[in-house]
Amino acid sequence: MHGQPTPNDVLHDALAIVAPGTPLRDGIDRIVRAKMGALVVVGDDPSVLAICSGGFLLDAEFTPQRLSELAKMDGAIILSNDASRIARANVHLVPDPTVPTSETGTRHRTAERVAVSLGVPVISVSEEMSVINVYAGGMKRQLQDIGRLLDRANQALQTLERYKDKLDDATSALTALEIEDVVTVHDVAAVIQRGEMVRQIAAEIETMIVELGVDARLLRLQLDEVFTSLDDELDLVIADYPDISGEPTVGVDGDAPANPKGLRLLARVPRLSHPEAVAITTHFGELAKLMRASADELAAVPGISPKTASAVKDTLDRLTESTILDQYI
Repeated sequence: MHGQPTPNDVLHDALAIVAPGTPLRDGIDRIVRAKMGALVVVGDDPSVLAICSGGFLLDAEFTPQRLSELAKMDGAIILSNDASRIARANVHLVPDPTVPTSETGTRHRTAERVAVSLGVPVISVSEEMSVINVYAGGMKRQLQDIGRLLDRANQALQTLERYKDKLDDATSALTALEIEDVVTVHDVAAVIQRGEMVRQIAAEIETMIVELGVDARLLRLQLDEVFTSLDDELDLVIADYPDISGEPTVGVDGDAPANPKGLRLLARVPRLSHPEAVAITTHFGELAKLMRASADELAAVPGISPKTASAVKDTLDRLTESTILDQYI
């Protein structure tokens, strides 16, 4: 993924550091078992050190035992950016008091303000409730019991599979409408809306997988099997209809015709590269014209060989025949 990391990316990176099987999670679990509290900042950049008051410089290799011992003191613990070293301990943090926070407890309020204002992950452990919160990317995630989280993840995966079946039906119907050249804005919006719902469920499962760490290997395989090809299909639907969003704005006629470029159907042509598909759709402008094109007309597209043109023509003809047959079955 290129560009700036999203808040979700930042949260995932933070959850990965405290996932089961990591040294930091081992140390935090020791703190919870000992009925202690803690405030741990993952990052020792100058901006972090600038809000530190008191405490002492440690600069020692991180171990779970050291973390739990240092948590016996009231102050915050500052780790290096990769959590491999303990930089400082028993520190009093003085974040910007004007940063808004929804928390009530002093430790959690400080954690949220530091995370929001400095952009570093902060973990707080509640002494009374043994609650572990991770603050990162302007988001908060309360770590859950592994067994309960696995149950939730499996339930979410079952929900994803049900929604995927509905989305498969919707995309199949869209294919038939595209071939018949009778697609409307409403038809496309319905597919994109269902697709976004599926993506939201998959994103939540992805967060659970990151949080579960080594305990999520099977879930990872299941999510990839269910979602990867579907995600690609949704990207192609959006690429085919760049002017149609998931929710049409007020005043847009849902019954208005929509003209796909044809990228999604061209993705079914064996060994046709994406640049070749883009060249074809750019040349013809819309799927209706592409469907009527002969093999010779396809071969006239710059960069498209006669062999590739024949493969495109054969695939589109088969899709047309299949759609016609389905209407009589």
